[in-house]
Amino acid sequence: MMFTCHFCGSEEAHQVLVDETFRINGKLVLVEKVPAEVCSRCGEVIFCAEMAEKVRILVQGQTEPTRAIKVDVFVYQ
Repeated sequence: MMFTCHFCGSEEAHQVLVDETFRINGKLVLVEKVPAEVCSRCGEVIFCAEMAEKVRILVQGQTEPTRAIKVDVFVYQ
């Protein structure tokens, strides 16, 4: 499947493992080492539908988190 960045239109990307935060049912969750494509031009991170589904199953499943961390929260006004 050919890559096209939905942000800048570039057709060049590279695969990397990223750490990404998700808000699921109001809860902030960090998932580490998620395979993603990153646009070589603008840096936009794109997850394929299959990977997004695997993350959903991981987070909403019966698996316990690897560890918990404290997160500082700021509101930009």
